[in-house]
Amino acid sequence: MTNNELEKYLDTFMCAESSFPFGPDALVFKVKGKMFAILAQREGREYVTVKVKPEDGEVLTDQFADITPGYHTNKRHWVTVYYPGDVEDGLIHDLCERSYELVVSKLPKAQRELLQGGANGSV
Repeated sequence: MTNNELEKYLDTFMCAESSFPFGPDALVFKVKGKMFAILAQREGREYVTVKVKPEDGEVLTDQFADITPGYHTNKRHWVTVYYPGDVEDGLIHDLCERSYELVVSKLPKAQRELLQGGANGSV
């Protein structure tokens, strides 16, 4: 997995928009103005930070050495996944989809209904 590969994948999510609101080093993906992923690099390793349910975040950080509490985010609601490492690409994709869906689930009903296709049209 690389940030370029993951960026192409996230670009396929319905209504996903990317920008650099925190400067040129962190590419932020949003849906309807709400963040669901941050791609960046730290200490020579690429990573993605995604939103999670707190209980899922605890399990993930216990299970994987390369998943840590969210870097520069609320550590209860976000995790950071470093790659390459002990997390398979499929799980990284799944975590991105779950993050997107979690953010969409908190949007107003009218906006949620517009996004019925979900991440990659999969929901």
